[in-house]
Amino acid sequence: MKINLKTERLNIRLISELYIENVYNLQCLEETAKFNTAGIPQNIYETSVSVEKWISDNSQENIKRYTFVVELIEENKFIGLIGLNLGKEHYKNAEVWFQYHFNFWNKGYATESLKKIIDFGFENLNLHRIEAGCVIENIGSITVLEKVGMLREAHTRKLLPLKSGWSDNYGYAILSTDERK
Repeated sequence: MKINLKTERLNIRLISELYIENVYNLQCLEETAKFNTAGIPQNIYETSVSVEKWISDNSQENIKRYTFVVELIEENKFIGLIGLNLGKEHYKNAEVWFQYHFNFWNKGYATESLKKIIDFGFENLNLHRIEAGCVIENIGSITVLEKVGMLREAHTRKLLPLKSGWSDNYGYAILSTDERK
């Protein structure tokens, strides 16, 4: 399946083998790993296994887990990842996640790409609800989630296993009927 989503500044497309090194370099950054439950990959082979799994998921006839690369259109440059994992079909829900290189934080790229993924979920996949989880110390992600209109619905204690120890999680969600910003 070929899905290519575009915004004014970004190209968002399903991941391919071409991005293994980019993903490895992204996930090896301490800044990225700080709030990532998967931690830093041991080596590029570990990353290639993850990317191959994402590619396999993306190539299913009935995709349940979408993983996209996010690139700057003007420079054709990889800046991060965004994913949408569908829940049980009956519930018409999904969870979104994202990771960006810290050089591209605070420039609106995460917000721009998340808006596009939310639109894709509601308009193309006919979802009812999209959720996201976030480490409570991750102010950048909290800001992005709230900018797109997601509402904080939960505070779960000691849910996320991080390098620094167990962290509390904020649960966010947006409904297809909610105002999108």
